[in-house]
Amino acid sequence: MSTEDLILKVRELTKNDFPQLKQLMDLVYKDIGGSWPKHTIEHLINQFPEGQICIEDQGQLVAVALTVQVEYKRFSNPHTYDDLITNRMTIAHDEGGDALYGLDVFIDPEYRGYRLGRRLYEVRKELCRSLNLRAILAGGRIVNYYQHADNMTPSQYIEEVDRKAIYDPILSFQLANDFQVKRLLRQYLPEDKRSQGYATLLEWSNILFDPEESTLSQKRQVRIGAVQWQMREFHSAEEVLKQVEYFVDAVSDYKSDFVVFPEFFNAPLMGLANTVQQQEAIRYLASFTEHFRQQLSQMAVSYNINIITGSMPLLEGKELFNVAYLCRRDGSTEVQYKLHITPHERRDWVIEGGHQVRAFDTDAGKVGILVCYDVEFPELGRILADQGMEMLFVPFWTDTKNAYLRVRHCAQARAIENECYVAICGSVGNLPQVESLDVQYAQSAVFSPSDFAFPHDAVMAEATPNTEMILFSDLDLDKLKVVRSEGSVRNLKDRRHDLFTLTLHK
Repeated sequence: MSTEDLILKVRELTKNDFPQLKQLMDLVYKDIGGSWPKHTIEHLINQFPEGQICIEDQGQLVAVALTVQVEYKRFSNPHTYDDLITNRMTIAHDEGGDALYGLDVFIDPEYRGYRLGRRLYEVRKELCRSLNLRAILAGGRIVNYYQHADNMTPSQYIEEVDRKAIYDPILSFQLANDFQVKRLLRQYLPEDKRSQGYATLLEWSNILFDPEESTLSQKRQVRIGAVQWQMREFHSAEEVLKQVEYFVDAVSDYKSDFVVFPEFFNAPLMGLANTVQQQEAIRYLASFTEHFRQQLSQMAVSYNINIITGSMPLLEGKELFNVAYLCRRDGSTEVQYKLHITPHERRDWVIEGGHQVRAFDTDAGKVGILVCYDVEFPELGRILADQGMEMLFVPFWTDTKNAYLRVRHCAQARAIENECYVAICGSVGNLPQVESLDVQYAQSAVFSPSDFAFPHDAVMAEATPNTEMILFSDLDLDKLKVVRSEGSVRNLKDRRHDLFTLTLHK
């Protein structure tokens, strides 16, 4: 049959389809009794019409998937096919159940090779997601086991199929469609001689499942605003804070969940220090840090927005650090120290590196912060990803384009390898009166993983280079769950833990 002759349509099964359905089931299941009775199919359609899916080719039924809703706890444990069947050969559908159960998928032999089974499975998965159910369960026959029963157990057979050393038309297909074998079922369908009564209990987990008791905890659609900040001459800390509040107010007006500022955004205040020594000027700037933290925390509450404060110098005893704060809109704050210090920071400002990195919980997802140079060290992003980080914020400060591109390219790599969103935020403009602020280059941006669910270039949004502006981007956190579980590549899942490990020393 030529593909040019196919006109396929996916739709819900109707009662009028029964004559064709019976003919197809009798053909496919001739070894185990053929078709269900008419009243069984009509009962399924009456109780759960959206779960009964078929594919037709120019009016001819060529593939069918029959599905019911069940209680996960009951049917994720050992059971038989008869446990699904009530009196008079009707199927037990539980409209309050928290899982789907795949009863049957059968395809006209002449249409095998067109991946119609995969198409039906995708419809089932979408149904599971749309109903917010925990999983899809199925009892899968192991129809080629009879050929190997003399020299291997059912469990050994399943392992060999999983290794692709043996092909089983049902189990191999289900494994290829992201189903996992939970257990071996005995006497599942005793009349199934080819499987010798055995079956696999398979499960596809809905990673987007949200139990009702936890749906209040977190947003899944998140808006962030990044402030590409213009360095300008300021005459006081309050003048800087007034400009900061202007941007917080503006980003908040657009119902954003986060606003991000660049590294050392308040560096113009160094120009007020009565010194030409850089070490003294940066420590003068550090004298404002606690006041800025308090004011930014107050803005986070007042404007109902989480603030990534960029970074500021922090003096602890005699040691100077470069720190970024997360000011949550509930009034709490967190601090992330810059861990890797650039040669300029170490030489001219005598800044020390911090000792800890961790992901932070917020009401709009789990976030990490890496200050500028830190994003060029991939192990930090991986540690944060292992802690559940979904969004990574990178406040940066770069002077030339090649320095900026180091940050940008590394940030894009972190988004791909950790399957997360990464927002980089820098400053622009010049301050001749402040040493080290001679030139700056920035193009703030938001990056995504590189897969079909995201923009083709994996860039969610980017600012105009070297122009003060606000950059907005809407992020779908559920897409991260999907790409991590079902993406074209699965960087987090496919790591070779048997070859290497990554440990954070505390």
